[in-house]
Amino acid sequence: MNILAQPLGILLRLIYGIGGNYGLSIILFTVLVKLFMVPLTLKQTKSMNDIQAMQPKLKELQEKYKNDQEKLNVKTLELYKEQNVSPYGGCLPLLIQFPIIIGLFTVLRSPEVYVFASEEIYRSMSTNFLWLSNLTDPDPLILPLLAGFTTYLTSITASSNSTGQSQRALNYLLPIMIFWWGRSFSAGLTLYWVSSNVFQIIQQLILSRYSLKAQADVC
Repeated sequence: MNILAQPLGILLRLIYGIGGNYGLSIILFTVLVKLFMVPLTLKQTKSMNDIQAMQPKLKELQEKYKNDQEKLNVKTLELYKEQNVSPYGGCLPLLIQFPIIIGLFTVLRSPEVYVFASEEIYRSMSTNFLWLSNLTDPDPLILPLLAGFTTYLTSITASSNSTGQSQRALNYLLPIMIFWWGRSFSAGLTLYWVSSNVFQIIQQLILSRYSLKAQADVC
């Protein structure tokens, strides 16, 4: 992950050099990275919407060829081709984003290596933020709670059309896991997670509103 972590660390260092506040620098850093990934998110959202719109036709095929799996597979691929939709379109942007996300975690987990070049320099910097005396130490309660709560909000906004039992269980299980992990992560890393979730929630609400408007215009 050094290939991605190093330039991301340099970006965070530049932002810190402008404002001089490590907490605000992490928030701004998160926003800039999320903005950079917006085109991938839009592509992923469009692909998922296209696949969702195809569901009635896919169900028809499944009913028609329920006793012929090979024929069903062929007809399903033909339908995707006719609709000019890739069955993997929703996954590929996510796979591209995944290394970037891992790189971000690497940077914020070891800022003395990737941001400030040495532990001596990092220890000499002011790393307090709001109620936190040091963003290098874990916050045992407030930030993990915010991380868990915002993770829950991102889950329900992203899966508003998914009401399956497994999805509902995940909507509750994942925030609990994030809360537990957040209690041991550095506060800076948890702050990144909260900031990323808030950005994603706002982005999802905007995209949902735009999608509803587009559907209304079509009708």
